[in-house]
Amino acid sequence: MIQIREATTNDAPLIALLARTTFTDTFGHYFNDPNDLETYLDHTFNVSKLKTSLTKANNIFWLAHYNEIPVGYAKLKLHSPSKFISTATCCQLQKIYVLKDYLSKKVGGPLQETLLERAKKEGFEKIWLSVLKANARAIRFYEKNGFTILGDHDFSIGKEDFLFQAMAKDLQQ
Repeated sequence: MIQIREATTNDAPLIALLARTTFTDTFGHYFNDPNDLETYLDHTFNVSKLKTSLTKANNIFWLAHYNEIPVGYAKLKLHSPSKFISTATCCQLQKIYVLKDYLSKKVGGPLQETLLERAKKEGFEKIWLSVLKANARAIRFYEKNGFTILGDHDFSIGKEDFLFQAMAKDLQQ
């Protein structure tokens, strides 16, 4: 059984662990220098930084559990403009990650639906996200859920350059 709940600052260590694990599973093989990956993980997914992020009014995190085991998380960033979207009333699906052993359990769908429901409830017209262009599985997941491709953009971590696609969905349909 899948359970989704909104996260609190007490969940920062758990989110840090899930974030480090899922990010490494998804992107780790793209790094030629393991130090670049480790530096990024230490900077981006440290407990202190996540606690601060969890207290910001613009951020909402959720945790996904499968049979009471924490297996994924999502982050919605409210009032997050994108160069690809003209409306000012847009938000960002900033993170949605599920442990690889639980991808087949379809945890991502309910996690995303909870996030989208909140975005609609908050009155946003559109939601956008960035996804690694080489991540065909994730792109198919988002397309299946009504997101369309807006354009490409670059992102660098350490010495590595990545090509991402921006995608968006109309929330007022």
